[in-house]
Amino acid sequence: MLIRGAVAVAAAALVLFLAVPLAALYAHLAPARLVAVLGSPAALAALRISLVTTAASLVLTLAFGTPLAYALARGAFPGRGLVDALVDLPIVVPPAVAGLALLFVFGTRGVFAPLLGALHVRLAFTTAAVVMAQLFVGVPFYVRAARAGFGAVDRVLEDAAATLGMGPLRTFVRVTVPLAFPALAGGAVLAWARALGEFGATIMFAGNLQGVTQTLPLAVYLGLESGDLDLASALAVVLVTVALAIVVAARMLERRAA
Repeated sequence: MLIRGAVAVAAAALVLFLAVPLAALYAHLAPARLVAVLGSPAALAALRISLVTTAASLVLTLAFGTPLAYALARGAFPGRGLVDALVDLPIVVPPAVAGLALLFVFGTRGVFAPLLGALHVRLAFTTAAVVMAQLFVGVPFYVRAARAGFGAVDRVLEDAAATLGMGPLRTFVRVTVPLAFPALAGGAVLAWARALGEFGATIMFAGNLQGVTQTLPLAVYLGLESGDLDLASALAVVLVTVALAIVVAARMLERRAA
């Protein structure tokens, strides 16, 4: 009985530690004030940048991450283990380090600076840099989930489709993707969520320019730094609410995949 009581107290303390700060965000502003702050130009600009850039990074994640995940799940090629580890690396690398690495490659003095200069292309501290930072930190979550989803597809079903006259591409689109879809969708949701909450890599590589590179997390930081706690807390409520919805959606997709 004593052990059960200690376990219950420890579990309750941890749950409260997680729940109370989040609840405090919602309690900071009255609903009317929350709506008013979210309608301000700074909040709307940050929301627009976040929606546009995360949508773009998600499209790139699906376009480039799906072939890579399929290759890792099904292919056998030299260096596969190295590629697998490299894909997972951005998950554990500090975001600020990721932003600095991108700056060293695509910045005005980076590795690709001569080529970008010849093409009159500027990436660092632009909206494109936000997308690149989000892609760098978010794509591993999709590739990991998609790799597991493709690996779980029964190849007997794919072979059966081939015997019915389906080519490889049609089999992939009509059989493999639908069977792996819960894992693909779950990975896409997590990648989008990671991109939405990205801060360190974005501020290092893209800066914090309102209407250009200032996403919701950067606007929260700027609001706190400038003393505008209402703006910071309102945008924080938006991020927490979206995060809660994403967690619920991810759990539902996980159960469907199982």
